[in-house]
Amino acid sequence: MSSKNKNHKVSRTKFMSSDPFGRATIPTSLGQTQTSPDELYGKLFKDVQMKRIFPDSKTFADSIPLCDPVLIIERYFHLMHRSDFDLERFVRDNFDIPEEIKITYKPDPGQTIDEHIEELWTILTRQPQDQQRGGSLLALPKRYVVPGGRFREIYYWDTYFTMLGLVESNHSDLIHDMVDNFAYLIDRFGHIPNGNRNYYLSRSQPPYFSLMVKLFSEVEGKEVLSYYLPQLQREYDYWMSGSDCKGEPFTGKRRVVFLPEGLCLNRYWDDKATPRPEAYYEDIELAEEAHHQYHADESDLYRHIRAAAESGWDFSSRWLREGDNFASIHTTDIIPVDLNCLMYYLECLLSEAYQVAGQHEMHLRFSHKAKLRAVAIQKYFWDPTRNFFMDYDFRTKKSTECFSLAGTYPLFFKLATNRQAHYVDTYLRLNFMRSGGLLTTLTKSGQQWDAPNGWSPMQWTAYKGLRNYNLNRTADRLRDNWLCLNEKTFKQSRKMLEKYNVADTNLEAQSGEYKLQEGFGWTNGVYLQMKLSQKTRPVPSLIY
Repeated sequence: MSSKNKNHKVSRTKFMSSDPFGRATIPTSLGQTQTSPDELYGKLFKDVQMKRIFPDSKTFADSIPLCDPVLIIERYFHLMHRSDFDLERFVRDNFDIPEEIKITYKPDPGQTIDEHIEELWTILTRQPQDQQRGGSLLALPKRYVVPGGRFREIYYWDTYFTMLGLVESNHSDLIHDMVDNFAYLIDRFGHIPNGNRNYYLSRSQPPYFSLMVKLFSEVEGKEVLSYYLPQLQREYDYWMSGSDCKGEPFTGKRRVVFLPEGLCLNRYWDDKATPRPEAYYEDIELAEEAHHQYHADESDLYRHIRAAAESGWDFSSRWLREGDNFASIHTTDIIPVDLNCLMYYLECLLSEAYQVAGQHEMHLRFSHKAKLRAVAIQKYFWDPTRNFFMDYDFRTKKSTECFSLAGTYPLFFKLATNRQAHYVDTYLRLNFMRSGGLLTTLTKSGQQWDAPNGWSPMQWTAYKGLRNYNLNRTADRLRDNWLCLNEKTFKQSRKMLEKYNVADTNLEAQSGEYKLQEGFGWTNGVYLQMKLSQKTRPVPSLIY
């Protein structure tokens, strides 16, 4: 934690007896509609997406009706068969079409990245809003920071890395607001959705809420843990739903996979098996390709796609049977190492929170759960033939073939042995390291979460993991390469980008489903924390 933040805690004078953190009472509901736009508009939605009225399928999913959606649908069915009917004009006449978040101001030539990021916090911060009838946005009670570009809403796992920067920028009040927003979402929906859009409600994202609460507790004090304990428990219950059924080994139920000896791990999942509204045309096209190549059931294919979206790695060779063939996606067959490390940490924090709350039995229960998961992580993710932490395919009962930076999560959470950490360090130096930082995977598949791209969350996880084991030479090289690339790109373009090409720093990152985005929340956060660690001060714990 930087020294200036230690002197800027949330004021204790704001605390009230009914709410020790002085926050406003969070309403039970802000009037959200849980009907996603594909279900609400039916044929109209399908026709707009399949005729590619907008280059980005997310555009129409985020559009806001200018009058009652029922009237728009009736009007559409009345007019659609006329010979002079123009679908694009109809949409523009009946909907408010959103635009990407454009960073319109031009930084002064002498402005530093730190100064630029401080300006970006203001540009990317959204105020509480009312629910708009027929719109997909889920209203939140407090302020929040969006990533930027096409991402006009909050995203779950992005927010943790954004918060790392807000700590250093001395915006603990904004961190407070965003933790409250996530607590509200858990109370309202039983989990934190992928983002605050109703079409994201069927899935979540990597469970970083525990890290956010821990981060806030390092600013405010340990009582934070007991205050958010109900939401931490509900988060856990969501991910472990179905685990009480005690299924047969190597079978799955929702986000849980049953293993021998009573062990239980987690996978990514989605409660729907339909095309994603925000990528409708693309998903249908891929389903047709998968059916042609593999006779794949389209509902299974949609589930695999949606589960990969829940992982945040959308998309990557991690989820493909054939490393460069998107149609071979099989995400729900895979037990991911990073997800289970995050679940281990959630169990550890729940144990700590129950201890703070004086509930000794629950403290011991979750401590035991964490120990069991640590054993399972060693058993199923460490591959002794490759000397690396790999994902596990529970259908084939063996490790997957994809080397990825997800394998650094056991170091980040101090789950690796010293010997394993040294093997991972060697593999990163010899195979992943490039002039701009670490490759995300070693596969060139054409997907954005593969080579040659590098992403700030993975750079931070690997960096902190290496530091945890005093593997400072590789950590320093990674940090310096990544910061140099960020600074070089900023100098040339005056932009902070979502992702970077770490293999050839003269080229842009590979785009994936959408064009390269600027802003960018998690890049800003990781940059500031890595820059801080480059100074003489010790690396902040931010977890432990």
